[in-house]
Amino acid sequence: MSALSHLDADGAAHMVDVGDKDVTRREATATGRIAMSAEAVAAIRAGAVKKGDVIAVARVAGIMAAKRTSDLVPLCHPLPITRVSLDLDVTDKGVAATATVRTDGKTGVEMEALTAVTVALLTVYDMAKAIDKTMILHDIQVVAKSGGRSGDWQR
Repeated sequence: MSALSHLDADGAAHMVDVGDKDVTRREATATGRIAMSAEAVAAIRAGAVKKGDVIAVARVAGIMAAKRTSDLVPLCHPLPITRVSLDLDVTDKGVAATATVRTDGKTGVEMEALTAVTVALLTVYDMAKAIDKTMILHDIQVVAKSGGRSGDWQR
């Protein structure tokens, strides 16, 4: 038997059976950044990006993405998400994103938090690419999780 939970004894990918797990409160927080030119930062801060309010649209996109993670990542379970918060902070070097996702369920929400951050930053890129095509998404990572059998963890 493989030590990887998403592979069966024959090495084929499958969705992990979480039926015997207890329902617990589970939460995960992920962060990430997008680096960009000073010109792009200034345009976002001034609300001067032609496509509209970059931060508001990116926040909604990230929240929507968290709710659709199981449609995007093939082996993720669909989860009854009870909370998604997504903070976007415009810094001198770009935009920093922090997403926290919560559920009362049988499996964790790390993938949902990562998806929220990533899609929010992709939306920033899409909306500001006319100003700066060299933007770089970086440091996307889970920084904390709680609940479930493996307990709490923090980077």
